[in-house]
Amino acid sequence: MSVTAEPAVMTETAETQGSGPDAPIRPESRDAKRFHRYVMFAIAVALVLLPFGLYPIFVMKVLCFALFGLAFNLLLGYGGLLSFGHAAFFGVAGYVSAHAAKVWGLNPEFAILGGVAAAAALGLCIGALAIRRQGIYFAMITLALAQMVYFFSLQAKFTGGEDGIQGVPRGRLFGVIDLQDDRVLYVLVAVIFMAGLLMIYRIIHSPFGQVLKAIRDNEPRAVSLGYRVNRYKLAVFVLSAALAGLAGGTKAIVFQLASLTDVHWSMSGEVILITLVGGMGAIFGPIAGAFVIVAMESYLAPFGAWVTIIQGAVFVVCVLLFRDGVVGVLSRLLKRPL
Repeated sequence: MSVTAEPAVMTETAETQGSGPDAPIRPESRDAKRFHRYVMFAIAVALVLLPFGLYPIFVMKVLCFALFGLAFNLLLGYGGLLSFGHAAFFGVAGYVSAHAAKVWGLNPEFAILGGVAAAAALGLCIGALAIRRQGIYFAMITLALAQMVYFFSLQAKFTGGEDGIQGVPRGRLFGVIDLQDDRVLYVLVAVIFMAGLLMIYRIIHSPFGQVLKAIRDNEPRAVSLGYRVNRYKLAVFVLSAALAGLAGGTKAIVFQLASLTDVHWSMSGEVILITLVGGMGAIFGPIAGAFVIVAMESYLAPFGAWVTIIQGAVFVVCVLLFRDGVVGVLSRLLKRPL
């Protein structure tokens, strides 16, 4: 699955891609890169300070869903592919990581990596079928295949059915560091989140990422330039699935649980909501979206079933008034790309 871009063609693509079929776009400026470094530094500082002001479990949940949203945004915001079945990768990775930690007795790092590998393999299988179609047909194929994964998870013995896999041991990192302490585990989750964020940032600003944007904006033009479009689509689909699996496996270790909730279609809807509320196509958008959605779920829990209605109202308001999401609005106010 080679996706290497030829330098000569890459130059032409960078000059011709944009937010529309014929809108030019220039490569990211030095000022923008410098500003992004400042934002990255601010996020790192916030990760250090947050557990002192907020409950560590809450922050870890936000980071897991933020990473999930970042993975989905890579596919939708930069690849232009709307998947309605991303919960399959998130949930399957959670099951595999939980099973590996509880039944096989693997250390947490190997359990999470096992979940990532399972999600990537599943992404390769689903992506190879889904990329044959475009638009709503692509979305419906991903939803249908994800529902098959859900029913498999419901019936398979190793998943525990409706009970899920409970009592997953957090174990010892590298066989030395005990993760039973929430603050120690928080450090691991924060490192995983930052690693995922930096990886996605690098993908977006690599020649591979530039080709993805060109395909998203004008696929026929990318084909005419000689790119094998389906290979790029499959590559970004597998990358997104693997990163979603990283989030799902980490969440299973944090909450010591893998359940049907993580593989249900509503989880696919939630990650779409996170991405759109935060800002689709914005690098840091899903982070803000995850914080908003998880905070609503946590602090509005006393309202019971009304939480879903409130989330729907927030989504409608964002679509009508803040089409670019929270980060999109901030980006316009600051006149800086986020």
